[in-house]
Amino acid sequence: MAIVTVPNKSLTVNPLKQSQALGASLAFLGLKGTIPLFHGSQGCTAFAKVVLVRHFREAIPLATTAMTEVTTILGGEENVEQAILTLVEKSKPEIIGLCTTGLTETRGDDMEGFLKEIRKRHPELDRLAIIFAPTPDFKGALQDGFAAAVESIVREVPQEGKTKPDQITILAGSAFTPGDIQEVKEIVTAFGLKPIFVPDLSASLDGHLDDSYSAITGGGTTLAELREIGSSAFTLALGESMRGAAEILQQRFAIPYELFSELTGLEAMDEFLQALSDLSGVSVPEKYRRQRRQLQDAMLDTHFYFGAKRVSLALEPDLLWSIVRFLQSMGTQVHAAVTTTRSPLLEKLPVKNVTIGDLEDFEELAVGSDLLMGNSNVKAIAKRLDIPLYRLGIPIYDRLGNGQFTKVGYRGTMQLLFDIGNLFLELEESRVIGH
Repeated sequence: MAIVTVPNKSLTVNPLKQSQALGASLAFLGLKGTIPLFHGSQGCTAFAKVVLVRHFREAIPLATTAMTEVTTILGGEENVEQAILTLVEKSKPEIIGLCTTGLTETRGDDMEGFLKEIRKRHPELDRLAIIFAPTPDFKGALQDGFAAAVESIVREVPQEGKTKPDQITILAGSAFTPGDIQEVKEIVTAFGLKPIFVPDLSASLDGHLDDSYSAITGGGTTLAELREIGSSAFTLALGESMRGAAEILQQRFAIPYELFSELTGLEAMDEFLQALSDLSGVSVPEKYRRQRRQLQDAMLDTHFYFGAKRVSLALEPDLLWSIVRFLQSMGTQVHAAVTTTRSPLLEKLPVKNVTIGDLEDFEELAVGSDLLMGNSNVKAIAKRLDIPLYRLGIPIYDRLGNGQFTKVGYRGTMQLLFDIGNLFLELEESRVIGH
């Protein structure tokens, strides 16, 4: 059991966390024909857009209600209305993901009331799905906003229907990259199951060329698929932050669910494949049995370099849990753990202490580590402490291929083993040369 610490500081120095609105927009980008709309100033939207564009190196559709000093005081309903009508006219989205920001949350705009009044005045919007997610950026973090968006999606869009025995819903948390989703999709379909992913980043942010430019997302979970979720026979929630959305589906449609906190590592994947086998009645394909044996061999090859190494991590809670469990299964010691927001997982982490803090806290705690793990903002700390950095999370702006990066499944776990193992190997060699 970990002791969770929140430093008693009056300000954040060198922030680690990203805003809730950024997390919600990322979730909405996994839906087809969608454009996220930030209800706030232009700067809030521009900042989120820059982060996502630098991380994925893709065109990111984001819109804003462009609140000014005057409209902030008088109220933002007119701005929301005009933004929605403009988007419908110019971009023709099937879904608008409406996110609040610190500015409008502080003012206390009645967003649900706004939307009801706007729909009354404009019946032509009846077929447009407008999904509202409250995402104040003065509290919480990216993971919270992502979860809030997914909860709003499953609360508002799915419709009740006849249960389809081979259809399952997969709720994928913010810790899963587009490459991770693609890997999970291939695994699930190998059992003869038909998954609906919410959201499906593997179809929108995986890095592919479309035939033409579009101002809305060209791939992802369709509106028709979202409506079909009520007919799913089962829900698989990937990440603790998806528990709330899974419970909403259980309450609305009596759909049972199972939650998997991580899909990285031998034991985690064994449990996942067994669950898929139980759901489908299909035995685990030979393809994955072979990959399992390959992972076992990789663990034998690399464990010499992982054993007793001290690693410090600065990650969102779901991702922190997954990587800590993976590292400890290889005999690695967690030297320091810093995260962004509260989660039921934090107290359960098999470490002494977890700090909900910033990168200043991380730099103080990480002294004496063999390896740092975090996003690209940790790079300067790694340089000052002269400790290697393995990049994980968002944003990663000094490495290519973030949309394709995979760390789940037997194959993804092997790649993670080799990537980190090579850093430890270089560390051993540098120490030998130093002596």
